[in-house]
Amino acid sequence: MISNISAAIKASRAYLCMECGKCTGSCPVSRFNHGYSPRVLVNKAIRSDDLDLLKDKNIWACLTCKLCDERCPAGIEYIDLTLATRLEAQKIGEEAMCSHGGAAQTLMRIMTSPDLEQKRMAWIDDELKTAESGDVLYFVGCLPYFDTLFSDIEVNTLKAAKASIKILNHLGITPVVLPQERCCGHDLLWGGDFENFKKLAEHNINEIKQSGVKKIIFSCPEGYRTFKVDYPKYFGFNIEVAHITEIISDAISNEQIRLKNFNKVVTFQDPCRLGRHLGIYDEPRNAIAAVPDIKFNEMTRNKNRAICCGVSAWMNCSTYSKSIQLARLKEAKETEADLFVLSCPKCEIHFNCAMKDERAGKESKIETVQLVTFIADLIEETDK
Repeated sequence: MISNISAAIKASRAYLCMECGKCTGSCPVSRFNHGYSPRVLVNKAIRSDDLDLLKDKNIWACLTCKLCDERCPAGIEYIDLTLATRLEAQKIGEEAMCSHGGAAQTLMRIMTSPDLEQKRMAWIDDELKTAESGDVLYFVGCLPYFDTLFSDIEVNTLKAAKASIKILNHLGITPVVLPQERCCGHDLLWGGDFENFKKLAEHNINEIKQSGVKKIIFSCPEGYRTFKVDYPKYFGFNIEVAHITEIISDAISNEQIRLKNFNKVVTFQDPCRLGRHLGIYDEPRNAIAAVPDIKFNEMTRNKNRAICCGVSAWMNCSTYSKSIQLARLKEAKETEADLFVLSCPKCEIHFNCAMKDERAGKESKIETVQLVTFIADLIEETDK
């Protein structure tokens, strides 16, 4: 345990901390929860007993949004240190306080069973063309379960999956959809549960290898990050991956997609995993800019300065989270946008949940839509 924490401190460059406090000053959690400070936790990791660090409940408060990493003048990788700390804490029985009674985590752990036979394909209707074999896979992830888990807030995250396949079909691609894929394991990993993350990853890797696909497309930024960064890191699994916004942007550049007019104002939310984690900022904006007559108003804090949706891995949903969400919704509303365009299913869930909070006034309420759904609905079909 001691050697693992020491290695994480060294790898994350935590020893270079100058105690300037820019991390804490930038942190969306620290803005509302004054008992949480990335700077304090970095110093605790360096100077305190490991057990004291691992039992500190604040290690679970971080959203791992990477805003502190972006601002740190010493280049400290705080979220890497946070992940390493959580992995060690879990080994001694420490866990986060899970939201929704731990329902999401329970579902993920159920999915680790090798004998599980899922019925998760009913959403694919006759208008969508999918294949049992081919070169391109669309990874659906947890979307079929989200709509059930969060039916009370009336979100329909599967719209993004349908829209993704509709766009791929428009581009002449009939993607493979695996009936027995599992959750990518993102949330279990960031919750410190490496063993169950490993089971999910190994199952997915085996399913993908058996399918023979050469490329995987995602609409979920967390799944994309997990396959692009974590599967290669922990399991040596490398395959070509892309986010659907990259596919859309390329298709627009190559004049493969033409879009109908949309004479309204929109703004856009940069998901943490797509933006600061993977550096994808231009592609979603290219897609929006290609819509005729649209007016795009950026929020003050955008791209690498964007504030996240306030919850990570279903484990730190609190009054502080609601304050973060309502503040961000107000910022979106202040752009005078008619529509808040998102590119992550969890952003959709969390923001819509926040708008149902009793504290949410008119200044925090705005219609939301997933970017992939927005674009799919505007595609101008041509006779072939």
